[in-house]
Amino acid sequence: TTPSTLCVLGPQGPMGSKVMCFHPWSDVTLPLMSVPEIRVVVDAWASVTEELGVQYPWVQIFENKGAMMGCSNPHPHCQVWASSFLPDIAQREERCQRAYQSQHGEPLLMEYSRQELLRKERLVLTSEHWLVLVPFWAVWPYQTLLLPRRHVRRLPELTPAERDDLASIMKKLLTKYDNLFEMSFPYSMGWHGAPTGSEAGANWDHWQLHAHYYPPLLRSATVRKFMVGYEMLAQAQRDLTPEQAAERLRALPEVHYRLGQKDRETAAIA
Repeated sequence: TTPSTLCVLGPQGPMGSKVMCFHPWSDVTLPLMSVPEIRVVVDAWASVTEELGVQYPWVQIFENKGAMMGCSNPHPHCQVWASSFLPDIAQREERCQRAYQSQHGEPLLMEYSRQELLRKERLVLTSEHWLVLVPFWAVWPYQTLLLPRRHVRRLPELTPAERDDLASIMKKLLTKYDNLFEMSFPYSMGWHGAPTGSEAGANWDHWQLHAHYYPPLLRSATVRKFMVGYEMLAQAQRDLTPEQAAERLRALPEVHYRLGQKDRETAAIA
């Protein structure tokens, strides 16, 4: 299966946009795809980053999954928006990572990964090349951060082994999400890598590649977390601690609830 892309806006303007379909079947989401199929998606993400990164300083890959997150098309897909400027959140991450590197001589998220690996209480998944954790600053109930173990600035820099491992750990994380309330779990996610475009050759060693997952569900398949009132006007409030969220996600099976017993046994062996 090869992900297909549809160019929505041409690459010559201030912004470029693409839609990437993950699979030819409209009812197969990422956690129900095989690891080799997800690996093809990872390669496509790296390829589109290289393609649009030639011209644009910022290439934003993101996926909105589920009607609850405003997704009107159930077909498994993501979007890629490339801009001639760094968006607000990218600018904040740039300032913070650069300042930390300047003060401490190492990337901020590399040190943060080491601290979380030592504490273990907010870890959800670990593998040879990746880790998934609930960050201490998480606002959404089951928000997670996906990080490579070594210093990597952008998706195209990932080795074949890291890409294989990324496909595997993504499948495990997204399976846990679906297993949490036994439904196709909605979320918005996106990759943040070092800026590209005309400044790609500059020193971006303070950047660490990472992906954010923002799921809105709180206590069941129908109860969601709303950012309203005090949270919009004053400060976000946690409904459960990051440690509690990580513990619940860790405890969930890595085999999808929709699989039959025979499929479960086969998946467990694999």
